[in-house]
Formats: sequence, structure tokens, C-alpha cells
Amino acid sequence: MSNGPDKNSLDLLSERIAVAKKAAEKPSKGQHHEAEVQSAWRMVIELVTGMLVGFGIGYGLDYFFDTLPIFLVSFTLLGFAAGVRIMMQTAKELQRVNMEKYSDSVTNEKRE
Repeated sequence: MSNGPDKNSLDLLSERIAVAKKAAEKPSKGQHHEAEVQSAWRMVIELVTGMLVGFGIGYGLDYFFDTLPIFLVSFTLLGFAAGVRIMMQTAKELQRVNMEKYSDSVTNEKRE
């Protein structure tokens, strides 16, 4: 007659339970989708803000010098260019963060 449960089988069972819990803890698609939407809105706001600042500076200079369309158009275009530049920097930053997460997850999977 046995004295109790086998320690090796209990250890294997504990490992299997830990793996199952880890698999269940993966982030849901909703959380990932919300982060993507937040990043998209951030980029849109950066673009619109650049254009509005350019528009404001151009309109102010045109009002001051009484040359309505010249500075307005040029600074609005400059604001657009600045907004696109900042959007591209944000996209590079997000790409770098996603690549770091991906490489960390691949490294962790190889260890297991």
C-alpha cells in the first residue's frame, strides 16, 4: 500500500497547471485594439494640432502685415509638414516598442 501521492507526479501536475494559467492570462483582443485606437487618435491629434498652429501663425502674420493669403497658406503647409513629421516619429516609436515586446516574447518562448 502506498504512503501518499507521488512527489514527481504532483510536481508535473503543478507545472501543467502553471502553464494552463499562463495561457489563460494572455491579453484579450479588446485591450490590444484599444491601444491601437489610442495610438491612431494620438497621431491624428498631432497632425491637426500642427496644422492649426501653422494656420494661427499664418493668419496672425497676414492680419499684422495685411497680406491675407500669403502667410496663411505657407504656414498652414508648414504646420502640415511638421504634423506629418511628428506623426512619423510617433510611428517609429510605436514600432520600436512593439518590436521590443515581440522579441521579449520570442525570447521567453525559446526559454520554455
